[in-house]
Amino acid sequence: MGISTQMHQSGIAEIIVDCPPVNALTVAGWFELAERITAAGKDINTRVVVLRSEGRGFNAGVDIKEMQNTTGFDALIGANKGCYAAFAAVYECAVPVIAAVNGFCVGGGIGLVGNADIIIASDDATFGLPEVDRGALGAATHLSRLVPQHKMRAMVYTAATATAAELHHFGSVLQVVPRAELRDAAMVVAESIAAKSPAVMRAAKECLNGIDLWDVKRSYRFEQGFTFELNLSGVADELRDDFAGTDKAHGKPTK
Repeated sequence: MGISTQMHQSGIAEIIVDCPPVNALTVAGWFELAERITAAGKDINTRVVVLRSEGRGFNAGVDIKEMQNTTGFDALIGANKGCYAAFAAVYECAVPVIAAVNGFCVGGGIGLVGNADIIIASDDATFGLPEVDRGALGAATHLSRLVPQHKMRAMVYTAATATAAELHHFGSVLQVVPRAELRDAAMVVAESIAAKSPAVMRAAKECLNGIDLWDVKRSYRFEQGFTFELNLSGVADELRDDFAGTDKAHGKPTK
């Protein structure tokens, strides 16, 4: 368990996240994921990356319990920097990144998927940003790449989720398949890319990033500033305590 990389002879680098119970990543986990994606792209033998997860869902964001069990703001700052690094690693990976999404994809998962080049989803996949319920903001930048603007705003304000079928309708998800077929479907697309000229594919990735409509790193960094403000005000801590089910003052469960 943890985060692993499997390199296939075809040039497909398969990066697998397996962090039970819900694939919520610690600060160290976010940085490790960033390092693995970056390393895969730098490897001249890599032609395409497939990012997927084992377990109940693709990604549940940051490890809230780690944050609430850490005094001061070190965990908050670490999580923000780790997410920033991981999202940027997907976007800046020198080769195309395919996200194979199963189950829930929320919070930080949206940052990863929104920056991916191609998304394949299982028919049980759901996408959302529960950040407002946790006293935070962020990854609306990436959600905007998945759904239309007004849909994104409604999802941010209400913390509602969207289905894989909806995202397929919007055109952001390439395919929706039964969960048992998810990995195979992603690998078929990956193999079609891996069969092409690696020099052309790397040039294509750089080219498409260069003509993007906005700077995703700068936009996401702007969002993070509001998360810091909410934490300094104290409201974020209260909401996270309620979610984590602990009374931070007494260290006792509340649920």
